Amino acid sequence: MKALVLTEINHIELQEIPTPTPTSEQVLVRISAAALNRRDEWARVGMYPGMTYGCVLGADACGTVIEIGENVQKEWLNKEVIFNPNRNWGDNPEAQSNTYNILGMPSNGTFSEFMVIDADRLHLKPSFLTHEQAAALPLAGLTAFRAVFRRGNIKKNDKVLVTGIGGGVAQMVAQMAQAVGASVYVTSGDDKKLDFMKNLGILGVNYKMQNWHKELLKFPEIAQNNGFDVIIDSAGGDDFNLLLRSLRPAGTLVFYGATLGSPQKIDMPRIFFGQYTIKGSTMGNDAEFAEMLAFVENYKIIPIIDSVRPFSEIISAFEDMRNGKIFGKLVVSMV
Repeated sequence: MKALVLTEINHIELQEIPTPTPTSEQVLVRISAAALNRRDEWARVGMYPGMTYGCVLGADACGTVIEIGENVQKEWLNKEVIFNPNRNWGDNPEAQSNTYNILGMPSNGTFSEFMVIDADRLHLKPSFLTHEQAAALPLAGLTAFRAVFRRGNIKKNDKVLVTGIGGGVAQMVAQMAQAVGASVYVTSGDDKKLDFMKNLGILGVNYKMQNWHKELLKFPEIAQNNGFDVIIDSAGGDDFNLLLRSLRPAGTLVFYGATLGSPQKIDMPRIFFGQYTIKGSTMGNDAEFAEMLAFVENYKIIPIIDSVRPFSEIISAFEDMRNGKIFGKLVVSMV
């Protein structure tokens, strides 16, 4: 079978490798579509913990179960499925264990024509999504769901800011918050992305503008609210302090990434005088994955997809993701 293998730092290649055989607790899945995530690029360039060379990358996919192990329920055979990418979350629903990892590094992932996976990672494909849409859901959907509800406690009428709307998680955060009746605003460095979100009823500002945070505070309902109730961020960097200035008193800032690194300084007095709550978040536990799927099914949330490409073009898809030339998820089709 064909698979995308990380052979060394900065080098991935499509290889022919043996089709795996499921153990008694596993199933064999014919992959129909798989989606790229930023973590796949971080693994490619050696910036991911627990690196294993010779590993098949990929955490997200949709496919059909074509073979089951002897201890797997027969009902799974021929079912269209997606995977919970969590491995070893542990018993504490509030935080992952110290052995936690995600499908696709250090264990083989989804960028292959076939893959074996433990049966307890299987979930039925949401009925209203295509295979390509379903492939784009798991990792981004789970990360967004935890950030929005367990960490952000977002509810109807909350005023919410989502930064960096070009990313797949940020887009899911915005869609989920909007679905429960929150007023959602976004930032982006690309006016075309802001125009796209405006068509979904979500306003925003370009963070390349001078004093962009002040422009956000000019929106009437944000001014009336004296800032945002919740901000969900993935960038960090020196603009972190501008986000603090955009919170209302006793507001909450949730962050699930630090693509711009750590801020050189943090405005500590603003945090304690503002009675702010700052929370870190990443991925989510197994129960939240099931809750996320039920939420997506109930509200009919469809992941935003940049493009669907043949599996043979997956390496060029990595390059486009690295260069920021996308809006939405990059999906590769195996069929």
